Parts: sequence; structure tokens; C-alpha cells
Amino acid sequence: NKYNCQWRFIMTVGSQLKQTLATIKGCQGTLRIYAAQVQHSEERTSYQESIETLTEIIQDLEERLKKIEFEEPQYKGS
Repeated sequence: NKYNCQWRFIMTVGSQLKQTLATIKGCQGTLRIYAAQVQHSEERTSYQESIETLTEIIQDLEERLKKIEFEEPQYKGS
């Protein structure tokens, strides 16, 4: 039925979004480690800029996830 298909789609999108967030947060953590280890300020600046970009992406995706969870309360916490 139509509603069941919509619910499955939202579950899939939500699950993929959570997985994507976890992956990006892992990448961000790795970049932080690299930034702490480099000697040259130019390299450190490059890492910091990448970290800031990932922070913005994470915030955007977390807002999207909140919207999905609000629209489909049964999905929250999965």
C-alpha cells in the first residue's frame, strides 16, 4: 500500500543518512588527528578548513535527520 511504501522509503533515507553522518564524523576526526600532527601551518590551515566544511555539512545533515524524525516519529531512535 501507498503509506507502507512511503514509510519504507523514509526508513531507508533515515538509515542511510545516519550512516553517512557517522562516516563523515569519522573523516572529520581523522582530519583533526592529521591537523594536530602536521608541522607546517599552511598544511594545518588546509586541514582546519576541511574540518570546518565538514562541520557545516554535518550540521546540515543533522537538521535533515531531525526533520525526518519529526515527520515520522516512529522512525526516531532507529
